[in-house]
Amino acid sequence: MAEKRGGGTAADRKAKDLQGERFASRNKSNLRQNVAKPSALAAKRGFASQREAAVSAQAYQKRNLTRAVASNADLWHEPGQLAVHSGSALVIGQDAGELLYEKNANAVVPIASITKVMTAMVVLDSMPNLQAPISIGDEDVDYLRGSRSRLGVGTVISRETALLLALMSSENRASHALARHYPGGLPAFIAAMNRKAASLGMAHTRFEDPTGLSSNNVSTAHDLARMVAAAHRYPLIREFSTTPGVRAEVKGRELEFHNTNQLVSSPTWEIGLSKTGYIQEAGKCLVMQARVADKPVVIVLLDSAGKQTRIGDANRIKRWMESASAAGRLPTSV
Repeated sequence: MAEKRGGGTAADRKAKDLQGERFASRNKSNLRQNVAKPSALAAKRGFASQREAAVSAQAYQKRNLTRAVASNADLWHEPGQLAVHSGSALVIGQDAGELLYEKNANAVVPIASITKVMTAMVVLDSMPNLQAPISIGDEDVDYLRGSRSRLGVGTVISRETALLLALMSSENRASHALARHYPGGLPAFIAAMNRKAASLGMAHTRFEDPTGLSSNNVSTAHDLARMVAAAHRYPLIREFSTTPGVRAEVKGRELEFHNTNQLVSSPTWEIGLSKTGYIQEAGKCLVMQARVADKPVVIVLLDSAGKQTRIGDANRIKRWMESASAAGRLPTSV
């Protein structure tokens, strides 16, 4: 009786202990399996989390790539990011005057032989006899900078030839002789240049000589754009400034003269007016009226360093305008 109250016979207790050990062993095994292998639901959730993370990463990369492409496109089409190396630059639509690009366009700087565009306008405004002869005198020789000329003292040429050589080949002696043969002489001519500038609204422009050899001939890109637009209304200035080259008789000899702007001979450019300039204080300069991307524009490039920088800038502006026009970003003519 005492053995039954204590849990049965010894054999029964031994059997129960063995069964308990087996049950505990199975529980431990199941516990290890449950720890090592997550449930199917947990595994599914983990896989989904990994997949969501991968998709999110791909989307992030795609957004960044899209932004990078858009940023690169903006660098090309955004006027403020155009890589123009000239110190001052301006591109405006000729018809409506809309601003397409500017860089330091209000800086007052020396303009060198860009001056000769104003010289040509003042000469033509006086309605002179273009076939009348004018002579090259010692007064026309450049003793300031010692620039070279093939128009020796005593050369006699027509006023028309002098105007052509001044605009096309930037002939300093021809320009000075034109001014010297103006009614009232050189002082009257300089005064007329400054009056003309004021009438065109060129408020930051000053002329002291008709050639641009003086560094005191100063202007801004905005003022020069006004001058170029006005000069484009003169047929002879358009014709002479864009003539690639000519043979002119000088003291009984025929000499070849060439345009100082190589772009006038380029088949990819449609240029209606052109003038280059250079003195040390001004750097390389270029002004043009041209049709780019089927749009008439005025381009002003001042203070360029290097022999080809102004030409490179002009070509970069042209490519930018053509690209922007193809993308529908440029204003259209009214």
